[in-house]
Amino acid sequence: MVARYYQAVQLADKQCIPCRGGVPPLPQDEAERLLAELDPAWTLNADGHLERALPFGNFVMAMEFANRIGAIAEAENHHPDLHVGWGRCTVEIWTHKISGLTESDFYFAAKVDRARIDFEKELG
Repeated sequence: MVARYYQAVQLADKQCIPCRGGVPPLPQDEAERLLAELDPAWTLNADGHLERALPFGNFVMAMEFANRIGAIAEAENHHPDLHVGWGRCTVEIWTHKISGLTESDFYFAAKVDRARIDFEKELG
């Protein structure tokens, strides 16, 4: 588990690179290799997008976390879909220009995990 944490930290330190299109999505085996470097809560959904549902104690906390992800998205110029409901925020990531995954999608997922850890520390 320590190795997985270290790999995720390395991914989170990388900057997302905007995709201009014209490149193929990551092959399935490469996506699965990078997925193995993230928190096990991340999955590839039926559309082949990265997805993670994060639980929270109430709606306000879920919204606050979604806003933090929004700030990261703006800074990285990489914009996930966020689905917020009472006690949850689901993050869905893929590169819209190519309708598939790039390495930057995995970098962004690791940044979400880092934000979650920081958020939990602040809450005590």
